[in-house]
Amino acid sequence: MIRIPTLRHLATNSVRFATRSAQQRRWAQVVDVRFHTTQPSQVILEKYREKLSQKASQEGHGSIEDLKAAYADKIQEQRKNDAIDVPSIEDLSSASIPQTEGTPVSQPYRGPVPSSPKPAPKGSSGEKPAIKPLGDILDLEKVADLPEKELTAIWRLRHASSPQTLCAVIPAPTYEAMEDLARSSPFFILPVPHEDQGAEIHLLQWTFDSASKTSTVLFTQLVEYKTRGEFAQPHTTVTHHLDLIKDKGLVLMQGQVMEGRGVQPDHARWLVMCLQRFYGGWEQKGDELDGHRKERAEERKKLLEWFTKGDPRFSVEKLLEEAERLG
Repeated sequence: MIRIPTLRHLATNSVRFATRSAQQRRWAQVVDVRFHTTQPSQVILEKYREKLSQKASQEGHGSIEDLKAAYADKIQEQRKNDAIDVPSIEDLSSASIPQTEGTPVSQPYRGPVPSSPKPAPKGSSGEKPAIKPLGDILDLEKVADLPEKELTAIWRLRHASSPQTLCAVIPAPTYEAMEDLARSSPFFILPVPHEDQGAEIHLLQWTFDSASKTSTVLFTQLVEYKTRGEFAQPHTTVTHHLDLIKDKGLVLMQGQVMEGRGVQPDHARWLVMCLQRFYGGWEQKGDELDGHRKERAEERKKLLEWFTKGDPRFSVEKLLEEAERLG
């Protein structure tokens, strides 16, 4: 259970960092183009001082300060109405994320986390899959007999026609390492570098749908979440199909980048690569890690844990530093 609202802190404050020299950092500044700096209150006061003085006199107040005091409650109420009401991470974890028609994603999982996905028995009236199962995409009986190389080629060919799609065939140990961390840390943030513009922060959420034997990762721009809260629309969805994980030792992944959401396929591929790195999948290749790689893997794991627990040791600055090492 995530108790400390790390996400609320990030979502209600425009995160910015001063850019260091080009030799030190390629994309140090976090850019939030939708939020602009407002004029200081003192400048506004000087601009309207004459009108405020007249209003204070008309209403029998001795000064502008007396007028402000008389309207203090109304001013405070208006500020609350104008503020963006962003739900906490506790609210987000139980919120339903609306999807546009045809978006291949599941809704957030609300029940207790199962030890492993279990399909509903055949012929039962159990839960309906929230997304299309792999059996509706491939003939599972036929692909079960294919060697890994041929299965991989078929899966990639199915997704080669559109530049907005992503796909991969993931070894079972890699996926299992990622899911293990995803169960305890379903939310995280990742940066996408933009040349000459700094880095844009994206929120990710893991969801699990046992009926279709899938897990899905939804990526949403943090600025979109800041603006729309639980009604924010993801720009990319990545679904893992687990049907073949036991018999073939493989997980088939497919993703979709939504057009018109301000994210290019290259950005989505970077996010998926970062997802695998921060959730421990990159190190699951059967090789012993050298000292430096092991240290970096531990640092990424710490950032994930600190974010989940709301630990003050987590910072976007540290996240940027670690993500930059991946480039």
